[in-house]
Amino acid sequence: MNLIMRVFPLHPEIPEAGMELSELFAGREAMIASMQARLQQVAAAEGLPLTSRSRTYNSRRAQELGKWAEAQGSGNAFYNAVYRAYFVDGVNIGLIDELTTIAASVGLSADDARSVLASGQYAAAVDADWQLALDKRITAVPTHLHEGKRLSGFSSYDDFVRLIS
Repeated sequence: MNLIMRVFPLHPEIPEAGMELSELFAGREAMIASMQARLQQVAAAEGLPLTSRSRTYNSRRAQELGKWAEAQGSGNAFYNAVYRAYFVDGVNIGLIDELTTIAASVGLSADDARSVLASGQYAAAVDADWQLALDKRITAVPTHLHEGKRLSGFSSYDDFVRLIS
């Protein structure tokens, strides 16, 4: 089975500098606390490091660079490094300098990464994924699709077995 990584427009309105979660979800502080508690619970159960954070960042550039990394055969390494930078280290993955550092950390050329972002050569691939998400009415991450079935959110191993069975 081939895993296909698709990207999703999660809050594309967030500016380059990022945004406080309390601003993004104004009036829904209880939801923020619940969401973060759930993330911490899932991460702890899986033995994954996760930092508590109060800011979120725009992931569009990271998505474009991820498509390039995939074409270089380093997609998994790049995505893992981006996830770690964002979820563990609290890095602003909307900034070009941060992304080129991440690319270099997995053996990709920082100069090439900078050129890819400046050229926008993978923008159409990201746009296509965003349109696919819209067409399939995907509104949450992660969402997994298999043979017409859907699994959204953090799920157990048994949930994945049911999805592919």
